[in-house]
Amino acid sequence: MTRVAVLNGPNLDLLGSREPELYGRTTFAELEAMVREEAGRLGVTIDWFQTNHEGAFLDQVRTLRGKVDGAIINAAAWTHDNLAVRDAVLAFPAPFIEVHLSNIFAREPERRHSVLADRAAGFLCGFGARGYVMALRALVDQLGGR
Repeated sequence: MTRVAVLNGPNLDLLGSREPELYGRTTFAELEAMVREEAGRLGVTIDWFQTNHEGAFLDQVRTLRGKVDGAIINAAAWTHDNLAVRDAVLAFPAPFIEVHLSNIFAREPERRHSVLADRAAGFLCGFGARGYVMALRALVDQLGGR
C-alpha cells in the first residue's frame, strides 16, 4: 500500500480561525479528515504531522527516509527562507508536492519565494484546503507511474 506523509508547518493548527480571508474557514481537523477520506478512496495510508517547532519538523522529515513513498509538504512560513528545512527536504529521497492554502505569489514580496519549489515534483497554491486533496491525487498518480 502506498504511504504518504503530510507535513504541516507553523500556525496551520490555527486554520479556520486565523485570517480566514486568506486561509479559508476549514479547520485543521476538517482538513485532515478531507485528506484521510480521499486517501481512503485512493487506497493510500497517510502519516499526518503538524508542528510549530522547527526542530520537530526537521526531525520528522529525517524519520521519513525509507518509510513513505512520497510527501505533501506545507512548510508554511518556513517556506520562504528556512535553509534548515530545505536541507532536510533535500535529504528526503522520495517525491514531494509543495502545497500552500493561499497564493503565495499574490502576497507580500517576502512570501513570493520558496526554498523548496525547485526540488518539488509539483507545486500547488491558492486552492485552499482543496489544494491538499489535489496534491494527494497528483502525488498518487505520479507514484503509480513509476
